[in-house]
Amino acid sequence: MSATKAPELSRYTLPAHVALLSWRTGPALSALLVGVVAWEITSRAAALPFVPPTRAIAEAFWRMVLSGEILASLRDSLTVLIVGFGLAVAAGVPVGLLTGRYRRAADVIDPYLDALLSVPSLLLVPVFFGMFGLGRATHVAVVFVYTFVVIAVMTRSGLATLDPAFIEMARSFGASEAQILRQVLLPGALPSVVAGLQLGIGRAIRGLINVEMLMGTAGLGALLRRYGARFDAASVYGVLLVLIAMALGATQLIRMAHRRLDPSTSV
Repeated sequence: MSATKAPELSRYTLPAHVALLSWRTGPALSALLVGVVAWEITSRAAALPFVPPTRAIAEAFWRMVLSGEILASLRDSLTVLIVGFGLAVAAGVPVGLLTGRYRRAADVIDPYLDALLSVPSLLLVPVFFGMFGLGRATHVAVVFVYTFVVIAVMTRSGLATLDPAFIEMARSFGASEAQILRQVLLPGALPSVVAGLQLGIGRAIRGLINVEMLMGTAGLGALLRRYGARFDAASVYGVLLVLIAMALGATQLIRMAHRRLDPSTSV
């Protein structure tokens, strides 16, 4: 009997996986297709120079790929983004844990976090330019400032919602303060940390493009400025497609890391 059921099981297993994949990707692909169709209809109906048809955008994008502009600019921007965002994570999570755990640390650090939240980060670009000059260090600093405060505040908020009973239970079992931070506080704040990373990567890309458009000689932001000055709308949208893909890819990587750290999550 088991020999006859095995083929039936294998016959239905593959379609189940295919159906699950289709269920997850179907709405996104459908929404993307609707957006493309709506854009094409709008471009043809309005006939506006800043709403080019999708074919013109695709041709401009492919021309920049063949010329090497996209790949070279993407490499420069990704280098700054990875370094700046990595430094923000390495500093923001510990600062959030400290301010969420220790009252004295919060009293000292919170005014600075509040100031960074209230002051437009772009105003700090001249300060970084005076400190680091016209180079990648200034770009990294801008990405760091755009991202760090969000990660720190979200991590601190995650600790605020943690049940103190978990800390008391760990302490009753003889856990040290370092063990409490590593094994109780950080896992408890993980959803808020991930939310901070997802918000932070968007702010990081926005800060990167702002500083590259303002004072960059390389990168996707500089490419946007160059084609924007030429009023080449198709090429501008081609670069924007790369930026959107970069943001979506980074967000997906964060979600994958979250699922690996916490298999019970469904994000």
